[in-house]
Amino acid sequence: MRHHSFSVSLAKNPAIKINVTQGHFSTSHAHMTHYLDLNNLKTNALIAKEVAEELAQPYLAGALVDTIVCMEGTEVIGAYMAEVLLDSGTLITDEDMAIHVVIPLRNTERKLMFPADLQKLISHRNIILLISSVSTGITLNSALDCLSYYGAQLVGISALFNANEASNGQKIFAMFTKNDILGYELFRPGDCSMCQEGQKLDGIIIHDGCITM
Repeated sequence: MRHHSFSVSLAKNPAIKINVTQGHFSTSHAHMTHYLDLNNLKTNALIAKEVAEELAQPYLAGALVDTIVCMEGTEVIGAYMAEVLLDSGTLITDEDMAIHVVIPLRNTERKLMFPADLQKLISHRNIILLISSVSTGITLNSALDCLSYYGAQLVGISALFNANEASNGQKIFAMFTKNDILGYELFRPGDCSMCQEGQKLDGIIIHDGCITM
């Protein structure tokens, strides 16, 4: 990556920071002016635990939580988040007095689903949806549709980064937002000003990293 890179720290906890590279990047649904490397937050056990403590805060004041559904490689954070909630005395309804951490699968039609032995942890349960990044909202809405299909009761949506304000009227609790990244812009592929100016792609973003061009 040839463009300017910098880091952005969480004001409340400077140990939590994301590495940002400015340029021209794309996902399957959008083009954007910055690539955010969130992998250290998801894979570094010490940092993931601190991230979990921050993300758990909105749920400590009496939220009822049974299951944390993890998307985009957030399961380490999800496990620590469950530990924080259990230690705080969060109300749960599960007979084994546990908060379960699960990951949805994709079927042959690329639709999200849960296998039969996990559906009991979703159906009519109180769910936190944990996602790495929200940009266009397509992945998030797919997850919400899946949870709705199984009859889940959504407690909240938590994200490491959020480029949107809300989803279907549901507030997103995010550590970082686009307001933390000076100049961050998101475009539909056909409306990308960088493409219109002839600026080549610097990378293609996938859920666990970036493929440089």
